[in-house]
Amino acid sequence: MHSRTVFFVSDGTGITAETFGNAILAQFEMKPRHVRLPFIDTVDKAHQAVRQINHTGEVEGKKPVVFTTLVNMEVLKVIQEGCKGMLLDMFGTFVHPLEEELGIKSHHRVGRFSDVSRSKEYTDRIEAINFSLAHDDGQSNRDLAGADVILVGVSRSGKTPTSLYLAMQCGLKAANYPLIPEDFERRQLPPALVPFRNKIFGLTISPDRLAEIRAERRPNSRYASLENCRMEVSEAEAMMRRAGIRWLSTTTKSIEEIATTILQEIRPEKLVY
Repeated sequence: MHSRTVFFVSDGTGITAETFGNAILAQFEMKPRHVRLPFIDTVDKAHQAVRQINHTGEVEGKKPVVFTTLVNMEVLKVIQEGCKGMLLDMFGTFVHPLEEELGIKSHHRVGRFSDVSRSKEYTDRIEAINFSLAHDDGQSNRDLAGADVILVGVSRSGKTPTSLYLAMQCGLKAANYPLIPEDFERRQLPPALVPFRNKIFGLTISPDRLAEIRAERRPNSRYASLENCRMEVSEAEAMMRRAGIRWLSTTTKSIEEIATTILQEIRPEKLVY
């Protein structure tokens, strides 16, 4: 059972409120119920949000925690005056002091995506996502010269989610290739990747964890057996050492941690956030 309900109230998508709020909540040993209330951009919607928040508090007998990134002052006033939860106004906490320090007014623009679709950065990010999808799991060798990073590793070591994260969050064109038994027999990287060795980064994983993950996909198979996983991981790590490829273990790391390490090592010239 969740110990508290947390609301993320925004006149945009709510992504900023939820990301920031989750970073704070991660400091506490609790599992709250998350409720995102996006596009609260009118007084009427604000009143509806207040009713939902207050009703939740009455039913649960605990004050909900409410993170907001509202920039419309009329809408924010409704929340401030009517909400019976613990209200944390992130823009009020950070934007107003910055306005005073910098001596300029903020744009008070609703959401970071209001005009982003017209920007070159947005177009580049969409292209990066399409590139990463087209080059997932070694599907294509085309235009690898255009890749910002190429991830290699055994099947189910975290290549696909990391590639998509790098594309969606950083606008990087990330290809990924599985290392397979044929590569181990040749004791060489896939031939298509050799010319782009400086862009390659390796992912490995503990054999025990790999066996668990594969067993969920193909239970009782040789593919998921611990013996086979030990062999593949050992061969993959030996190959990466021989090739002089930088690599890390994903066993206990989040996608965010993996991506950050890759960015520090690869240091691509183009970064879009």
